[in-house]
Amino acid sequence: MSKGKKKKNRPAQDTKPKETGSINTETEESGQMTQEEQNKNEAEMTEETAAEETAEKEAQCEVNNEPEAEEAAQEAQPEEAAADSEETGESGEDARDYFKKKKEKAGKIDEKLADLTDKLQRQMAEFENYRKRTEKEKATMYDMGTRDTIEKLLPVIDNFERGLAGANEEDPFAEGMKMIYKQLMTMLTDLGVTPIDAAGKEFDPNLHNAVMHVDDENFGDNIVAEELQKGYMFKDHVVRHSMVKVAN
Repeated sequence: MSKGKKKKNRPAQDTKPKETGSINTETEESGQMTQEEQNKNEAEMTEETAAEETAEKEAQCEVNNEPEAEEAAQEAQPEEAAADSEETGESGEDARDYFKKKKEKAGKIDEKLADLTDKLQRQMAEFENYRKRTEKEKATMYDMGTRDTIEKLLPVIDNFERGLAGANEEDPFAEGMKMIYKQLMTMLTDLGVTPIDAAGKEFDPNLHNAVMHVDDENFGDNIVAEELQKGYMFKDHVVRHSMVKVAN
């Protein structure tokens, strides 16, 4: 039992000295960091001061160089103005040449257009004259053909008139011939054929053909006393002159 009493637990050793050492280390480290920060701040302030001094020097230099820059700008302005004037002059001459060429080209186009217009008008006038001339020739040819046909029909008409003059009016055949003769004369009238009125009219050499002269007191001088053969006209042209007897 006494041995058990001797084996008592010893109290734990105090570790405070160790903790004091660590605190001292941390304090030293913090002191070092504070010194570094101060050095850093001082360096930054030095740099800022140097930058400000440099800016002030540059500003002073700019102020001192302003007159020189203005003089240089003033000297450069006349040269630039001269260059601009030369460029403007060249561009103006180019523009004048361009418009002059354009005007000459427009004048040539107008001249050519006027020439073509004149030619076209002449051709149109010639064509119109040709058309009128052709229509007139066609009408003349038609009238000539019709007049020749009528001239060949006139002897037939003469024979109709002679036959009807000696026919019996009560004969039905003679009545039928009269109807045919009337139809033929109507057709000729529609074509423009008209008989020339000669009996009792003054003699006209353009319409009448005098084959005999008689002394007759019943008629005046140069009056058609008798119509021997009837004459006909087609429109304004004489197809056949009237054969007449003229009184002296």
